[in-house]
Amino acid sequence: MPTVNQLVKRGRKKPVKKVKKAALRRWFNAKDRRFAESTSPFKRGVVLQVRTMPPKKPNSALRKVARVRLSNKQEITAYIPGEGNQLAEHSIVLVRGGRRKDLPGIKYQVVRGRYDTTGVVGRKSSRSIYGTKKSGVAVPVAEETTEASTQETPAAEPAT
Repeated sequence: MPTVNQLVKRGRKKPVKKVKKAALRRWFNAKDRRFAESTSPFKRGVVLQVRTMPPKKPNSALRKVARVRLSNKQEITAYIPGEGNQLAEHSIVLVRGGRRKDLPGIKYQVVRGRYDTTGVVGRKSSRSIYGTKKSGVAVPVAEETTEASTQETPAAEPAT
């Protein structure tokens, strides 16, 4: 515990917090061609490569990851969540923070259901994470005229 004189002389220093998602903090001004600090929750990027990666020891299924060049010119590796994806080179994706514990060095995830990333087909639970719309809800469609509705109905003849 410091004395009052020590605090007056030096003061307290706040511990510097380590930045965990550095690519989401950086911002690029294309007009002035300079970088600045501006934190954002998501960043848009272009897929450079899609590949698989084996996870750490207790797990064994191959994980799908994408190498992405973000709008701030930084290249990152992002995990593609869910089963199946149609991502290819030059696809546009939205990236958020979120590390995968069983994939070393993966600190970002692709947001499903945005830009060129489609939602997971047939997903019933946790749909918002995987960009899937609710199934079973009827989408309003313009009423179609059928042959039965276009046939004229004979008018009732008056009884005499």
